[in-house]
Amino acid sequence: MVARYAGITDPGRRRRRNEDAYVAEPPLFAIADGMGGAQAGEVASGLAAAVLEEATGEERGEAQVASLIQEANRRVFQRSNEDAATSGMGTTMTVALVDNSDGTIAFGHVGDSRAYRIRGGALEQLTDDHSLVGELVRSGRLSPEEAETHPQRSVITRALGTEADVDVDTFTAEAEPDDIYLLCSDGLTDMISTREILSVVEASRDLDDAARHLIDAANAGGGEDNITVVLFQIDRAEANGDAGETARLPAAVSEPADEQAEDEDTLSPLDAVPAVDTAVIPAEAVREQLQEVEFQQSAAPPRRILPLVVLILLLVALVALAVWGLTR
Repeated sequence: MVARYAGITDPGRRRRRNEDAYVAEPPLFAIADGMGGAQAGEVASGLAAAVLEEATGEERGEAQVASLIQEANRRVFQRSNEDAATSGMGTTMTVALVDNSDGTIAFGHVGDSRAYRIRGGALEQLTDDHSLVGELVRSGRLSPEEAETHPQRSVITRALGTEADVDVDTFTAEAEPDDIYLLCSDGLTDMISTREILSVVEASRDLDDAARHLIDAANAGGGEDNITVVLFQIDRAEANGDAGETARLPAAVSEPADEQAEDEDTLSPLDAVPAVDTAVIPAEAVREQLQEVEFQQSAAPPRRILPLVVLILLLVALVALAVWGLTR
């Protein structure tokens, strides 16, 4: 069912290390964007990716995806509690599991790494960001355009490894021939717009070319974070009952550790962005704060109304005095 696929990760232009990881092993695809001090982000995303690469079991669809992400959460949380060097680490995770038997794709999602679908010349975001700005957009306090440049867009409300249990969003999408699915970390979506993403993919000769050009575009836009993209396409022949042959395209990977270390020397202290740039605030706390603000705003009368109220009371008093004078 998967005709071709490609995956690529890049440290970006301002990061000393690459804390992203990805899995591209049909029928399973995933990305993880790690966070934490020192190398903790790398450890978190690596542990999560390893769980998917070991995937076995009799579960299918959303149940299997949810179980895999829960196991990834358990391992990251356990390591964080046992190893002081990785305390407080976490990672996002977005997973896609293709079911060749019924033509569906099960998705599981925690954090702000996204899944998109390109169909009929249109790009559609399939996942909802578990982030502060995501909550503000859904509450109507922020427009999608304002969210793209919000200074607190790195604050997420859900991540793997920060708590013993994690809520996993799952859903199933019906696949169609020629669909292209994109999983990506926020190092891509913070640097280029969805319009640019669609334009790059449609202008590329194949998925490997598209993946490389997306990385280039994000770096050209600033490359302020690690960038990871995974692309896979549904086989056109599936519509005729012929699954065809899956082609694995060569995928570029991040530089080896020794080469990456050499590049670190070229980054000045002003250029290198600190590793700890992502905060996790529970969604419940964000919603409670929004409700408190709404309550305070509704309890206090608008300032512009107060002069009008005083004027009305004054007029009523004058009328009352006039009536009292006439009745005497």
